[in-house]
Amino acid sequence: MAETETRTRTRTTTTRTAVRLHAVTKDFGTVRAVDAVDLTVHEGEFFSLLGPSGSGKTTLLRLIAGFEQATGGRIELAGRDVTATPPNRRDVHTVFQDYALFPHMSVEQNVAYALTVRGVRKAERIARAREALTTVRLDGFAARRPAELSGGQRQRVALARALVDRPAVLLLDEPLGALDRGLRQEMQTELKELQRTTGITFLLVTHDQEEALTMSDRLAVVRDGRIEQTGPPVEVYEHPATVFVAGFVGTTNLLRGEAAVRVVGRPGTYSIRPERIRLTDPAEPSAELPAGPSGPAGPTDPAEPPVDGRRTVTGRVTDVVHAGAHTRFTIALPHGDRLTVHRQNLTGLPESARPGGEIRLSWDDRDAFPVPG
Repeated sequence: MAETETRTRTRTTTTRTAVRLHAVTKDFGTVRAVDAVDLTVHEGEFFSLLGPSGSGKTTLLRLIAGFEQATGGRIELAGRDVTATPPNRRDVHTVFQDYALFPHMSVEQNVAYALTVRGVRKAERIARAREALTTVRLDGFAARRPAELSGGQRQRVALARALVDRPAVLLLDEPLGALDRGLRQEMQTELKELQRTTGITFLLVTHDQEEALTMSDRLAVVRDGRIEQTGPPVEVYEHPATVFVAGFVGTTNLLRGEAAVRVVGRPGTYSIRPERIRLTDPAEPSAELPAGPSGPAGPTDPAEPPVDGRRTVTGRVTDVVHAGAHTRFTIALPHGDRLTVHRQNLTGLPESARPGGEIRLSWDDRDAFPVPG
């Protein structure tokens, strides 16, 4: 166990490159699916390609795996050019959404299949298959068939089969897409822990923002075959580099033009995350804001300078949606602008937080983050 922990620490702190793409392009006839992409994935990190359907993220994964050939550019694995190298000679394995297990084989046989094809001795492949099953917490399941397993268990078998050959890079193509929400969240935690334990580089493709934000050390947002932004999840979420990233990664209030001047108090394009906005009853004195010329709520004109670093406006509630852990409000502002607010369901709501009620909104002026373009 100590050896595993030492290997994990060594691999996750290194700056060596596991995957590098140089101006990689892929055309399907007249359609350009990947457009001159540059990308670096470090050894030992959990990296995600996040984007909507048709963005090119799966094509990028298939190019790295060797299932597709690049139209242009260069693909490197651990510094070696593999652009023209067939899939079976690349030190990567792929886990698919549909698991791709052999139904007539036992769990152990499925996991050991790649070793069987390579001619590994029976004793060694059984030992390695059982080790891989232990890694994914499936001890005692070796003799079962895939049909006797739950969806989460089948996914673990697919992971064990990919890990048994000890690849340098594990490619995951929407691996949790077929699972229900509760099981998907459980598997997210397990995947991240598995990556930390093994120290293997994980490269995940997903359209699920929560999945990418939860598991990744870094992620790249993909759109129309290009990478819009790369960085740690917090950086991408808090400081989106483009309007598309601001709107796709999480929920945001995007304000530009005259709306930005009215609400933010200055021209440009701004993103305000819904959870950063506080709701209070206008009839109640604010602990954050001193009384102003418009009453205890302070100035209600959003174009006025903020008070103590917070900007305030009064609006009217037009919609309230209870979403479990939080409640989502839609607020109409005096000039016709609308803001979405997410409020955690920790305490009771202000009396006026109901459809038609007048409500006060306030946020730290720094939370109106400028977005290029």
